[in-house]
Amino acid sequence: MNKTKQTMLFAGLLGVLGAMAMPFAHADATSDAIAEYREMLAEANPSELIAAEGEELWKTPRGPKNATLEKCDLGKGPGVIEGASAELPRYFEDTGRVQDLESRLMTCMETLQGIDPQKIINGKWGKGDMAVMVAVVAHVVSASTGKKVNVDMSNPHMKRMYALGKETFHYRAGPMDFACTTCHGDSGKRIRLQDLPDLRTNKGAAAGWGAWPAYRVGKGVFWTMQRRLRGCYRQQRFPFPIYGSDATIALSVYLAANGNGGTIISPSIKR
Repeated sequence: MNKTKQTMLFAGLLGVLGAMAMPFAHADATSDAIAEYREMLAEANPSELIAAEGEELWKTPRGPKNATLEKCDLGKGPGVIEGASAELPRYFEDTGRVQDLESRLMTCMETLQGIDPQKIINGKWGKGDMAVMVAVVAHVVSASTGKKVNVDMSNPHMKRMYALGKETFHYRAGPMDFACTTCHGDSGKRIRLQDLPDLRTNKGAAAGWGAWPAYRVGKGVFWTMQRRLRGCYRQQRFPFPIYGSDATIALSVYLAANGNGGTIISPSIKR
């Protein structure tokens, strides 16, 4: 190889290495800018308005029984919401099921208000009973902001759901051969302005689980955890899961248990 070609090759190699190094050189600056952007958004979080609506709906008589949700037992006694979502999902003796917040609220709406769960399961986001569900979720999770994730994993039913959730999290299928681990199986990943924490780890799961439900700025709507999981299934090109199904609850058990001890910042605000 002559000297001219050697010089051109070396220059080209330096250019490639420089381009590869740029993301790393600017990674901290980019992360700081994103953090500042999120902080600005959080100063006017619309979740507060939705939570206020949910508080009103919690106290409003509805359904065939014309009753409120004020006696709803989310695991800490009838009507107690302080810290309740921080301890969900959990096993409930009265239903014989492990339930997350939304499936438990469906139980309360059915038993206290006489509302058929299928109306919610088959409903559309942002409409009718589903709109009520979203607002009530915002109200309930607001009562756990700043608390620690504290999911009790001593119950054998919870252990079985954790195992199912772990298997579901790692299951690869669909036209893209995706799994939850495709996006959330490594650290340091990001899509546009959204971090993708490694949900297999305590730190990653605490950051992910503890930040949902959240208000989606880009969508202009409040997303519950069930809707967040539905969105993940869409990204994997999977069929949508049934709202409140055991598959979604198992995934929630896996994420919540992995994030035990983390601080809840929900309802947060997302891109």
